[in-house]
Amino acid sequence: MKFKSVVAGALMMPAVALAWPWSTDMMNQPNIKPQEGPMALFPDRSIPVEGIPTQVADREASRDLQNPVPVTAESVKKGRDLYKIYCGACHGNTGTGDGAVGAKIGAIALNTDYIQSGMTEGWIWGTITFGSYVMPAYGVVQGKRGSNDLTVEERWHVVNYIRNGMMKDAAATTAAGN
Repeated sequence: MKFKSVVAGALMMPAVALAWPWSTDMMNQPNIKPQEGPMALFPDRSIPVEGIPTQVADREASRDLQNPVPVTAESVKKGRDLYKIYCGACHGNTGTGDGAVGAKIGAIALNTDYIQSGMTEGWIWGTITFGSYVMPAYGVVQGKRGSNDLTVEERWHVVNYIRNGMMKDAAATTAAGN
């Protein structure tokens, strides 16, 4: 009989242990809800999720913008990396418009004289920022997020690559293939 009492008591111990105050410490701890009190300052060097809104109204207004990012090997490399991630699927890695998606939707070729010589860098930047026809916007426009927000500087790096590196890469690819 005594053995049964000990076994019953041992089986009851987890229930008793869970009823003690320490079992709810994680649930009932002091905390601050996001909507309570004044908003805390963001940590230094933090980046807002919404991005930085573009300061021009539309693609047409960006036509005369001057590229503030100097054309350097580092800028062209950053632009190449971003281009391959965001643009290559439609425009192709060499800018011929033959990417996996671009072949189906009719993406324009970026390696033509019309784009390389006839369009200003501001216009190309504005097209990346605001999109066109089937191309999505890659910038924060009037508080609305684009599909894959690129920073203002990243868009200029892509422009540097389109204007100063894509044709060289295409020529190197063609030479390697022959």
